[in-house]
Amino acid sequence: MFSRRFLRIKALKAIYAHQSGAADSLVAEEKALLSGIDKAYDLYFLTLALIGAVRKYAEERIEIGLNKKLPTAEDLNPNRKFIENEVIAQIDNDEQLDHILAVKKLSWHNNPELIKHLYQSMIEADYYKEYMAADKRSYADDRRLVEEFYVETVQDDPQLTDLLEEQSINWSDDLDFILIMVLRTLAAMKKDATELPLQPQYKSEDDKAFVRRLFAEAAVGYDANLAVVEQFTQNWDVERIALMDNIIMTTAIAELVCFDTIPVKVTLDEYIEISKYYSTVGSSNFINGVLDKVVESLTAQGKITKMGRGLVEV
Repeated sequence: MFSRRFLRIKALKAIYAHQSGAADSLVAEEKALLSGIDKAYDLYFLTLALIGAVRKYAEERIEIGLNKKLPTAEDLNPNRKFIENEVIAQIDNDEQLDHILAVKKLSWHNNPELIKHLYQSMIEADYYKEYMAADKRSYADDRRLVEEFYVETVQDDPQLTDLLEEQSINWSDDLDFILIMVLRTLAAMKKDATELPLQPQYKSEDDKAFVRRLFAEAAVGYDANLAVVEQFTQNWDVERIALMDNIIMTTAIAELVCFDTIPVKVTLDEYIEISKYYSTVGSSNFINGVLDKVVESLTAQGKITKMGRGLVEV
């Protein structure tokens, strides 16, 4: 399931599009926001199927070796551990995943060069060599091999990143969050299970409502919240503050004021952490300092009030 941090990032990007004039209306932007989250969920299924595509390529290579006119001893006695990996077999044979991929028309069939590249990268990795050289293997070993494939080979692969950018403008940014979901799926798999423990898109309807309301409150209240920010940046040239910095701070204010069950510390920690990746160098310290003053001021004015879980000190 998508984390609240992922949903906050998606909302921030939608607000950025709104403030930079890249979208037509709030209604259209909210639709694009939810569509982008749906598209990211498609990437989860496609990424989960990636190991199966690599296994199929490995199997085809074995068949080519066996059919050579002058096969080598290695061709005639191939190491089949990888293509017989039980975890990969469960993923490959899962009817629910197959159905989703078919309905959504998701596959790696048109990307043979990428699959070949990932296979070559994998077989050169130490984790793969150790797995293939081991005398025995268990279900846990099979799972570990697949996990390491995603962490060591898939993550940060430039060829994969380029391909994802071509297919969907946000997919390369989404991949790190998707890999977390894939790893959670692998961790939950059981040897004798008849179906995959596929991750839901949202933890609950509350999370979908959260991202929709966050976007709406932050977009509609942007100017008012920016005025609050400007009270505490008087020694700065406001026009020189990065647009993303302003969007992060105003969205954080919207969350602080409008979501009374989310603790203040959770909100601050989330947006400061997001700023480390989505804004300029040094922005996180600047944003931290401004938001600390904003919280103090708005709390004193009674504009930030918390109840229930929002009162919990994290």
